[in-house]
Amino acid sequence: MILAIDVGNTNMVFGIYENENLKASYRIATHHEYTEDEYSLVFNSLLGFRDINPASIEGGIISSVVPSLTIVLEKMCKKYFYFTPIVVGPGIKSGINIKYENPKEVGADRIVNAAAAFHKYGGPVIIVDFGTATTFDALTAECDYLGGAIAPGIGISSEALFKTAAKLYRVEIAKPEKVIGKNTATSIQSGIYNGYVGLVENIVEKMKEEMGDGHVFTVATGGLAPLICSTTKNIDTVDMMLTLDGLKLIYEKNVS
Repeated sequence: MILAIDVGNTNMVFGIYENENLKASYRIATHHEYTEDEYSLVFNSLLGFRDINPASIEGGIISSVVPSLTIVLEKMCKKYFYFTPIVVGPGIKSGINIKYENPKEVGADRIVNAAAAFHKYGGPVIIVDFGTATTFDALTAECDYLGGAIAPGIGISSEALFKTAAKLYRVEIAKPEKVIGKNTATSIQSGIYNGYVGLVENIVEKMKEEMGDGHVFTVATGGLAPLICSTTKNIDTVDMMLTLDGLKLIYEKNVS
């Protein structure tokens, strides 16, 4: 079995692959202060609920946008699972031709998503990942990674509003019934939700125009993807396991 770990600023997702099948997946909060010992308790506890024996895990791979936790999780894998994980970074075999001005600047999560999207859906393809930041990435039919866009995530965008506007209070990020809100809460929900849908639609449309490849398949992933994509027609599919599948794919490319 293989352990795949995707570390984000807000959430961490990890999964267990047995051969080609995703046996189990978990989403937990990212605790920046945790040690390898504390993370091992969390991982082992969750694996135990699914009757997965940690001793059966023979290898693993980590994608992380939090450098300090990359080190912590590497230590955890070595100390408690008895393997040295592959870490997605410069020099890793991904199958992607990175055309960024400085390839080293491309985040590990974006490389992983790109590899998975091209493998599963072909190209040209656009990937939208709804995380702490929302990222947009473009790949050609030749698997060339062109670049993309990075926008503040809907969560931190709304938090900025609540923190700087004294009379506005926090509301649940949800799809409102109507665009025209009838009270402060529904007005805030409408502005946040519909404003973000507009952001996504505009960026995706402009990226498609610049790519000029006819129909460009668009896939979304990340925690809030189902909520946002339930309204827009610009997204062809939501794939919540895209990043984990990409990690499994890159793992295989680097151990074979």
